[in-house]
Amino acid sequence: MTARKTQARGWAMVRVGMSTLFSLRGLAKIYGEGEASVRALDGVDLDIVEGELMVLLGPSGSGKSTLLNILGGLDRASAGEVLFRGAPLTALDDRALTRFRREHVGFIFQFYNLIPSLTARENVELVAEIAADPLSAEEALDLVGLKARMDHFPAQLSGGEQQRVAVARALAKRPAVLLCDEPTGALDLQTGVRVLEALVEINQRYRSTTLIVTHNTDVARMGERVVRFRDGRIRSLEVNEKPAAPSELVW
Repeated sequence: MTARKTQARGWAMVRVGMSTLFSLRGLAKIYGEGEASVRALDGVDLDIVEGELMVLLGPSGSGKSTLLNILGGLDRASAGEVLFRGAPLTALDDRALTRFRREHVGFIFQFYNLIPSLTARENVELVAEIAADPLSAEEALDLVGLKARMDHFPAQLSGGEQQRVAVARALAKRPAVLLCDEPTGALDLQTGVRVLEALVEINQRYRSTTLIVTHNTDVARMGERVVRFRDGRIRSLEVNEKPAAPSELVW
């Protein structure tokens, strides 16, 4: 990996000529009260640009998944500000956050969250039906290499195939941002690489800003930028001059 660490103020460096998708300033998240409180995020400053593939790297409990949930409108910050294309995301009420998630965000989790009584096609169609300008389920599944398996139920698919259905489901609504929380955490190397290849394909073809949360240092090699978290804070930001292809990764 060819990488360089940056020491930009607040870790907020943005590449020249790129539009900012998210701006985070002083972001904090505290769970509980008093002596029992836990500071999951502690003053995070970061800019995320349109179309980039960013990896959020750190051990369990470092704050990276909490950050992902706030960016996706699944959780609220305790303090600080998040701007989405210049608009204050942290100021939205619950109804507006639901609309934000529906219109702009695709989620991919470690565990696939597919509905077992629906086929792969039907699982994707559930999301496509609520999107303004979706891909068809067939097109989304073909993109992740599952055109021949679209009428199979989750129990008839391997773990890697189920995760690719989850990727297709997230992609179907053409989201501005794909938020991926340990998407290869339950997969072996071969199937994990296929999932990562699908994410790279989507990022490059549709320019969906893609954030991948992982504790796997080798997966970080594929990020254009890598943000390292520890104890709720950003410890470093690295720029990969030549991001690795998923096929080059080993874990």
